[in-house]
Formats: sequence, C-alpha cells, structure tokens
Amino acid sequence: MKLKKLILKNYRNYEDFEYNFSSNKTLIIGKNAQGKTNILEAIYYLCALDSNRIKKDSELILFNKDMANIKAVVQKNDTELELEIVLNPPKNKILKVNGLKKTKSRDFLRVLSSVNFSSSDLLLLRGEPQNRRKWLDMAIFQVYPLYIEKLAKFNKIRLQKANYLALGNIQDDMLDVFNQQLAVSSANVIYLRMKYLSELEKIARLKHFSMAENEELKIKYQTITDEFLSIEELKDLIYRKLNEVKNDEIRRSQCLIGAHRDDIDFYINDIDSKKYASQGQQRTIVLALKLAELQIIKEKINEVPLLLLDDVLAELDNIRQNYLLSAIDDDIQMVITSVDTLAFDDEFLKNVDIVNISQGKII
Repeated sequence: MKLKKLILKNYRNYEDFEYNFSSNKTLIIGKNAQGKTNILEAIYYLCALDSNRIKKDSELILFNKDMANIKAVVQKNDTELELEIVLNPPKNKILKVNGLKKTKSRDFLRVLSSVNFSSSDLLLLRGEPQNRRKWLDMAIFQVYPLYIEKLAKFNKIRLQKANYLALGNIQDDMLDVFNQQLAVSSANVIYLRMKYLSELEKIARLKHFSMAENEELKIKYQTITDEFLSIEELKDLIYRKLNEVKNDEIRRSQCLIGAHRDDIDFYINDIDSKKYASQGQQRTIVLALKLAELQIIKEKINEVPLLLLDDVLAELDNIRQNYLLSAIDDDIQMVITSVDTLAFDDEFLKNVDIVNISQGKII
C-alpha cells in the first residue's frame, strides 16, 4: 500500500495543495504554524474519517469557505485507487472511491491504513481517560472497520438514554428498553476493545523490552470486569449492573455503566505508569504501543500501513529516536514533519524527499 498523491482544496490553511509522493520517506520541513501537521492530519483523515485535533468537521475547512475537499491516489497491490472526501457541513461528508459514492463508512475505511504518531501522543498516559479511549478506538478502526458502526450505535443509544434520564418522570418499562439496548451495544464495544488490547499487549511488551530490558510492560483495560468474557456474557453482566445502579442513575440523571466509563492502565513492573513512571518511561511505553499498532495492521489486513510522524522525533531522546527509525521496516512508507533536518543523520536523509512548507504552500 502506497500513498502516491495528495490533493487538498480549502482544507485548513491550504487553498490549493498537490503533492506526488515519489519516495518511501517524505520529510515535511517548516516553521511552526505553517501547515505541516495539517498535511498529516488530512492523510490520517482519509484512513480514519476522524482527527484527534477536532470536535467537528467544520474546523477542517479554510476560513470563509463553505466546503473542503481531500483527494488521494493510493496504490494497493497492482491497482491505483482514488479516494475523495467532500466536507460540506451541516450535510454529511461525501465519500468516494474511484468516483463512486460509498454510503457505508466501512467501505471507505478498508482502502488506506496508517498509524499516526504525534508529540501529543507522548502525553497519552497523563491525559484524560477519554483521550486513551479515543486512541484505542481509532487504532481498532484500522483493523476492524465494522467497529466504527458498533461504536456509533453505542454512542447513539447512550445519548438517547442520557436525554431520557434528564427529562425526569422516569418510567421503568422505558428505562429497561434503554438498558437492554445499551447492554448489547456496550458489550460489542467492550469485547472488541479487550480483544484488541490483549493482542496489542503481546507485541508491545516485546517492543518495550527491546528498549528497557529491566522493565516489563503490562496493559489492563479498566471496565466492568477483570475477566475476558464473551459478548453474550458481557451483555448479561452489563444489564445486571445497570439494574443495580438504576436508582442512582435516575437520581443523578447520568449513565453510570457502559463503555464510555472505561479506561486503560499501563504498568511497568506492576507499578502504575500513569502515576509513577518518569517522562522517559511513559514515552517508551507510547513508542512501544505505536510500533505494536504498525505490526498488528500488517498482520491483520496483510498490508503495509503508512506511518505518520508529526514532530515526534524532537520530543524523543537520541536512544528512542534511533530505536524508532531502526525498528521501521523498509517497506513502510513514512511521512514525517519537523522544523528542520537536525534530528536526522546523513544516512537517513540519503533517500528522503524533503518538502518545504510556508504559509500553506510548497516553497
């Protein structure tokens, strides 16, 4: 899988942008606030139909413009495919593959896969639970395209229940209907999260051990149970718990049980890394997670994903920089942003296309 061309129209600070990727390594250079990250964000949006930098799609559109367009040409095996996203709020985004509209997100998400690694990811452990859930959800999208629909269904039911609780004058029969639906949708989300994390942990532990031989990484999904249960078992358990907290939910007008309350814990030698790990240890964990994501995509969909590195090397010490660059297989296409080339040695730069960006234009 290769990204061959990217075209942006009225996207962020790019009125018109077009670039042909001719190398496996592309380094985008520019001062801060010139639009380097916007390019990586556009590529990732083609992969996940989301960005961790926005709350709504309208934020992606150039100021004073009504709509934005993201296009890409992707080589998949021996076939070239054209992807296109039209953003025109408040209408739904339009998704096209080779000019044909796709009504289901999963049909679009199957085409291009990537792992995005930015400097903000290095704060994953110190951030809020919702940041860790979003990281996990976006990682799962890459290998289980149906997950986006399961998560959307869960969020829709949760919001409907929350709105009902806020009305007051709750009827038991109606609340029970919401609880049954929420138990099913929540079980689907939690099961896939637990399954993905169990697979990720096996790989991440080995990656982590390669960087820190005296430290053992463990990952634990904090949810309604410590056991790995089937979807049916999770559904029954969640439904029972919802009935147990029914009065509290009515009193507080809140949904107290479900996948939206979960979190992910990381341990180094059985010590909670979110509380006690050093900054270097936390960054080692995140680096191991990202490299594990890459491997899972290669194994699950039997294709080579893109690796998007957004100013991340400047935040890593020399040891972790070298490990990251040496751990990436030659067949992986990388797009990297940086303010300059100082973080890269001459050997690495030999086969790199360097693109200079200033005020949303190639110079």
